[in-house]
Amino acid sequence: KLMKAITSPQGMVLVTGPTGCGKTTTLYSILKYINKPSMNILTAEDPVEYELEGVGQVQVREDIGYTFASALRSFLRQDPEVILVGEIRDKDTVDIALKAALTGHLVFSTIHTNDAASTITRLQNMGTPNYLISAALSLIMAQRLARKICSECKVVDENVTPKLLNAIGLLPEQSARARTYKGKGCNKCNNSGFKGRMGIYEILEVDKELKQGILSNLGQNELYGIAKKNGFRPMQSMGHDLLLSGDLSYTEYERMLLT
Repeated sequence: KLMKAITSPQGMVLVTGPTGCGKTTTLYSILKYINKPSMNILTAEDPVEYELEGVGQVQVREDIGYTFASALRSFLRQDPEVILVGEIRDKDTVDIALKAALTGHLVFSTIHTNDAASTITRLQNMGTPNYLISAALSLIMAQRLARKICSECKVVDENVTPKLLNAIGLLPEQSARARTYKGKGCNKCNNSGFKGRMGIYEILEVDKELKQGILSNLGQNELYGIAKKNGFRPMQSMGHDLLLSGDLSYTEYERMLLT
C-alpha cells in the first residue's frame, strides 16, 4: 500500500506521530527511494535536517513571513513532481497542499496526531472541507520509535501475566502460552536493558470506501471500522507481534502504545 502511494503521480501522503519518532527520517527515506535525475523534488522544512542530493530544499522563516504556505505557493510555480512540506500546522498550509495533490503533484508531509484515524479528524477540525480531504488524501502512516530489548541480557519477564496481556488485546489462547521478555541490564547496554531502536507502524490507505465515508461526514470510530474491515492493522497489533517475538518489552509497549 505504501509503495503504491509513493509511486503514484499525485496524491497526499501524511506521516504522523509524536516529536522524535522518526517522521522526517521516514520521509527522507521515501524521497531517496523515488528520486531520479529527471524528477523535480522540492522541500520546505523547519529546519532542513540534512541535505538530500538532487533535491531542492528550502528552510521556512516564519519570523520574516516565509511560511510553509508561502513556500508551497512559490513551489507550484516551479512545476515540481514531488513536494515535501515539513509539517502541516494550519488551514492555509493544508488547503494548498491538498489542492497541489489534486493537480498532478505527489505531496508528503507530517502532522501531530496519536494515530492514523485521528489524522482525518484533525484535518476536519482545522476547517478543511471533507471533499478536499476525500479527493486528495492517499495514505496516512502513523509511527513510533521503540527501544529494542538488549539481546545480551534478555530474560523472561515473570511480572507479565496472561491477565495483563489480555488487557492489551491479546487473545486468551495467545496470552496463556505467551512468554514476554525484558532486558535485565548489562555492560553492553549501559545497564538499561535496551539496545537499539525499531519502528512500529500502522498504514491507513484512503481507499474508495474510506473516501466515501469522509464525504458522508462519518465519525472517527465509523471510519476506523471501515478501515479495519478492509484489512487495516493498528500499531498495537504490530506491537503484539514484537512483544511475542521477544523484541519489545511489556513496559516499552505500555509506554509507546498505551499512552
